[in-house]
Amino acid sequence: MVRLAQASAADRDSAVLELYDRYGGRLYGIGLRLLRDRGLAEELVQETFIRLWRSAPRFDARRGSVATFLFTIARRTAVDLQRRVSSRPLAALDDRELTGREARESCDFDQVVLGLEIREALDTLSEEQRVVLELHYQEDLTQQQIAERLGLPLGTVKTRTFYGLKALKSELEQRRVGV
Repeated sequence: MVRLAQASAADRDSAVLELYDRYGGRLYGIGLRLLRDRGLAEELVQETFIRLWRSAPRFDARRGSVATFLFTIARRTAVDLQRRVSSRPLAALDDRELTGREARESCDFDQVVLGLEIREALDTLSEEQRVVLELHYQEDLTQQQIAERLGLPLGTVKTRTFYGLKALKSELEQRRVGV
């Protein structure tokens, strides 16, 4: 995927199809949450991948992952779809209400993208480190509880947590993700 920017049109087609298989469902889910309409969510997915195909030569892996690039395009597409007159409900919202809704949706979208970046960064860790961190943060277990569940010495859990967090921090810094 990193070679997305240099890909010829034919190679770009296969790269975009691969990304569609990987992220199409997530984009649709985001579209439903942000746009609250199945048709607009479908349009969001379609338009996002059209824009991705067109803008692939501008992708720069040093500035972020392909997923970040894709979800940035999706965010802009969602904003464009919301602003389109044909997408608005018949009852007009006043400017204060619209601004508040857009701010909430923007925040929701940023959280989804951040979550995807963290998930991808977690996937780069060793299995042992990832499992310990997931048990701690997703299941809210203490290190003692993790040690008991995994049948490991407490010191091993602490070591895996320390090095896992250190590796995760490094990976997120490389991706330029601020958490």
